Amino acid sequence: MNNVIIREIEEKDNIEVAKVIRKVLLEMGVPKVGSAYEDKFLDSMYENYNVPKATYFVVEEEGNIIGCAGIAKLENYEGNVCELQKMYFLEEVRGKGVGTKMIDVCMQKAKEYGFNKCYLETMPHMKAAQKLYVKKGFTYLDGKMGDTGHYSCSVWMIKELS
Repeated sequence: MNNVIIREIEEKDNIEVAKVIRKVLLEMGVPKVGSAYEDKFLDSMYENYNVPKATYFVVEEEGNIIGCAGIAKLENYEGNVCELQKMYFLEEVRGKGVGTKMIDVCMQKAKEYGFNKCYLETMPHMKAAQKLYVKKGFTYLDGKMGDTGHYSCSVWMIKELS
């Protein structure tokens, strides 16, 4: 994990990022409908995040993409809230501190963009991810915010940015 770098996505990363996301979603037993799996832009993440107040990051080790996550304005929500989006890591890097670093990078970018809060959605059985989110200051919500279209994600969390 010494050779790991976190950097902004480049257009050339699109294919590998989509592979990583789909692999992790299938491995985690996430439904293909009502989740990120069916998002139309999974194959064009660079273009999708190439808009104001949005950035997608990749984790690279020795030229291979091993994880990713992004930050963007929460869709269909009035308010200065961003969403931590599509944070996935290959199995071999989980539990090694990369997720912690990625959240730090994403929260720093969210603050630079001037967001007040960061929202996320996840699956109930993704306990390790929830544990990490709580450790990084996210708290549970009783219901969703905005409308991401990910109706299969029934765990909602929020973090104050200061």
